[in-house]
Amino acid sequence: MRFMMIVKADKNTEAGVLPTANDLEVMGRYNEELVKAGVLVDGAGLQPSSKGARVTFVNGKPQVTDGPFAETKELIAGYWIIQVNSRDEAIEWAKRVPFSHLPASGRQPEIEVRQFFEVEDFPNIPPDVAEFERKHFGTGHKG
Repeated sequence: MRFMMIVKADKNTEAGVLPTANDLEVMGRYNEELVKAGVLVDGAGLQPSSKGARVTFVNGKPQVTDGPFAETKELIAGYWIIQVNSRDEAIEWAKRVPFSHLPASGRQPEIEVRQFFEVEDFPNIPPDVAEFERKHFGTGHKG
């Protein structure tokens, strides 16, 4: 099972404040634990929303809005994608993120844990679509 652990943005991440060397060391050790456990698929921090854009579709036509975006609590600062055996295991990894050793910016750190759909979740998927998904996106892995 693949899960995404989503790190919510705060005023520092939205201001583009970069982590200190100590912050990077602490997070690096956590990332190393994920790698050694064989569960890390991907992970990254995201640039602030001021460097991003939103594409909405008004009456079917794309409309681009440049950042920054006001609702910080709705924004994502980074993520990990992990492959584990259960939701409980994903939650245990999320509980181990070393936020207690990192500076806070007036907001309680938050991680949202969400499971990915896998090819097997769609009973009516055409075989050629399933094969394409597995080949190009690596979906369908059993954890």
